[in-house]
Amino acid sequence: MPHSTPVISINSYRFYFDKPQTLRLPEYAGSAWRGALGHALKRTVCVVRNTPCNQCLLQNACAYSYIFETPPPANSEKMRKYTAAPHPFVLQLDQAIAENPEQYSLNLILFGHGQRYLPYLIQALKTAGEDGIGASRQALQLIKIDQINPSQNATTIYQNGSLAPQANNAAIDIPPMPNSIEITLHTPVRIKQDGKNLTAASFNFGAFFNTLLRRISLISYFHTDTPLETDFAGLSQQARTIQFNSQQLKWYDWTRFSSRQKTEMNMGGVVGTLQLNMAGLENFWPYLWLGQWTHLGKGTSMGMGAYSIKISD
Repeated sequence: MPHSTPVISINSYRFYFDKPQTLRLPEYAGSAWRGALGHALKRTVCVVRNTPCNQCLLQNACAYSYIFETPPPANSEKMRKYTAAPHPFVLQLDQAIAENPEQYSLNLILFGHGQRYLPYLIQALKTAGEDGIGASRQALQLIKIDQINPSQNATTIYQNGSLAPQANNAAIDIPPMPNSIEITLHTPVRIKQDGKNLTAASFNFGAFFNTLLRRISLISYFHTDTPLETDFAGLSQQARTIQFNSQQLKWYDWTRFSSRQKTEMNMGGVVGTLQLNMAGLENFWPYLWLGQWTHLGKGTSMGMGAYSIKISD
């Protein structure tokens, strides 16, 4: 099977909040934001109270179910044994640093059909900020929202309670492949191989790429009209033969409280930088570039697995 380029429309938004004089958010606030967003969205849209989503007649027509539960369709050819497919969004906190010290910002990235639910997500994030984030219930007031195109140009689409029409971003343009790149893992990348979490010492390109390939394939299958068709086995096999030129990694440990499981969960992962010579890796380049928006590994919807690429040649 020939290799093909993944096609996923991606829309990126930056939410600006009025920052209190004393900011009291968790060290890693992605989990707190995701939890607050989920609770606010469910309160906003759910019309069948006290009914689990998987038992609700409206689950296939509900914004909350699609965004946060994401059940695979009954006729799905993939993930039929799983209760949930990849969510159609990620939150980015590591790159969302407001230029104004009196503002706090975060990014929301929507994949494919997830764009249809932007108004719901705006209302939910606004409500989540007002209700308060984290154990201290830090209240944040939404000021404005910018739409960020792939070139990082910003257009304000929400201000003073008014939402302007947005341009639907097309699939991310893949730039020409450079000779070498530096990959910076901004937030914990949590990947399992042979049942064990990859550490700074065991981190390898094969596991990194195959996790990314699976994620991009599933996003395109469940959230776009153009499922990815490529030589998965060939790419996967070749990936296992490739090595990073150098790795400067460390383990970042943190825990979060799961309201569903009523317990603390260890969510640590690897952060740091990786150097990669791109000679002969033309078939891998589109996935590596696109992964800057999709993230990879565990906890992507709360901002984990975020990385950026710097062309270093």
